Amino acid sequence: MENLRMAIAEKDCMIRDLQDKLLWLRKKVFGQMSEKTLPVNPAQLSLFEEKHLTDEERAQLDREVEEAEKTITKTITVKAKPSRRPLDTTGLLEKVFHIYPDGVLDGNGNLRAEYVEIGTDESSRLEKKPADVYIHKDVFHKVILKSDIETNRPEDREILSPERPLAPVARCMAGASVLSDIIVGKFVYHLPFYRLIQQYRESGITVSDSTMGGWYEAAVEKLKLLYDILRRQILSSEYVQIDESVIPVIDNEKHKARKGYEWCVRDAVTGDVMFYYDRGSRGHHVAREILGGYRGNVQCDGYEAYDQFERMPGITVHGCWAHVRRKFVDSLKEDERLAMEGILFIRKLYKVESDADDKGLSAEERMEQRRKISYPTILMFEKWIEETYAKVLPKSRLGEALAYAYSLLPRLSRYVNDGRINIDNNLIENAVRPLALGRKNYLFCGNDASAYRAAIVYSLIGTCRAAGVDPRTWMEDVLTKLPYWQRDGKDLAGILPRAWAKENQIGNK
Repeated sequence: MENLRMAIAEKDCMIRDLQDKLLWLRKKVFGQMSEKTLPVNPAQLSLFEEKHLTDEERAQLDREVEEAEKTITKTITVKAKPSRRPLDTTGLLEKVFHIYPDGVLDGNGNLRAEYVEIGTDESSRLEKKPADVYIHKDVFHKVILKSDIETNRPEDREILSPERPLAPVARCMAGASVLSDIIVGKFVYHLPFYRLIQQYRESGITVSDSTMGGWYEAAVEKLKLLYDILRRQILSSEYVQIDESVIPVIDNEKHKARKGYEWCVRDAVTGDVMFYYDRGSRGHHVAREILGGYRGNVQCDGYEAYDQFERMPGITVHGCWAHVRRKFVDSLKEDERLAMEGILFIRKLYKVESDADDKGLSAEERMEQRRKISYPTILMFEKWIEETYAKVLPKSRLGEALAYAYSLLPRLSRYVNDGRINIDNNLIENAVRPLALGRKNYLFCGNDASAYRAAIVYSLIGTCRAAGVDPRTWMEDVLTKLPYWQRDGKDLAGILPRAWAKENQIGNK
């Protein structure tokens, strides 16, 4: 009987665990993805000024959590009367059409003599025509001096002809505007090639899939020169963030999609980003390929591939508190009380950061606030984890959240000693987001080469966004200039997005 009771208890525990996992998966697929939880009284963020949880502090924490569980603050805003804001039409071409009553104009379009104009009324509307696709035809005129025509020595005649412009891509019908339009359409607006082909057909030009694909590949091969320089610049920064994201890739042997990974490295100083693809691998060796020779600060999540950097000289590894918070938020349904206790600690750390942002503190001043408030809070968090872990199942979501946070505490704590380091990796997750949008639209990359080209384009477009530069404007200009800069041996770093923005006095510079 005892064995039977133990077996039943074990099955009950397994059923609860499976139910919790099912609820978690439903929330991930259908629920709200925000990590916002119940509102907390600002007083909660002022708890824990010592390094150990005393009985009084534990009682206070229990009271605050109970209050957070019971109280939901609802802010009621009075909606203003809806009003239609005028469109910003600055920079748009204005076409003016003059309209007169029937029969008042003569054959030349002038007002007939028996009428006199006494005033005008105006109305405007926004109009749009399909994309203007045209053939840019250059006619090169050759000239010669009249005096040379009369000479009897043809070899002495000097024929003058203009210099022929260099094409963005040799032996390619597509100009820079078309090449940039294809790239921007696919990677900014996430349109598959077949939709782009439909758009061109509506504009009066039929382009095959293979032709458009060939144009795109040739253009990206040119842009790879800039990608290589961008990569070197980012890896020379003193502070980078790294993350990886899934991208489905067609396996030519199995003829079905397999899970590949694009790695992303962000220069946390400038905001420039680079994506890296190595046959879709997420292995530890890829992380070494990317950052093996790097020296500086690296911020990452808890993926074990990054553990090797802890042992590399010259690299300081920093953790991401957003990942820790996310795991506690995921465990709220499982044990709301204990999960909320963990979230309260993390909220206090973020309150220090938001206060520093509001006050415009320097890196040095921010570091002092972190040492004064954040570090003692982290010590209290560590003690709380040690006390709480014995109360939960190790394989439960809360148990995994506690173990994850505890194992990474040294990495998570280092940011307090450098005011330049962010508390989390959220900015690089924002940089990776276009990749997720692309997955939902073009679904997959056709092969490894296609995924590698995607890494090149995402890097340059992401860096354009960080520099406040319109990707289409930058790409069209750069594809036009690139052949000349190569011919003249100029430093191509001068046309990377940030340098280009500075030269053209636009963007964030």
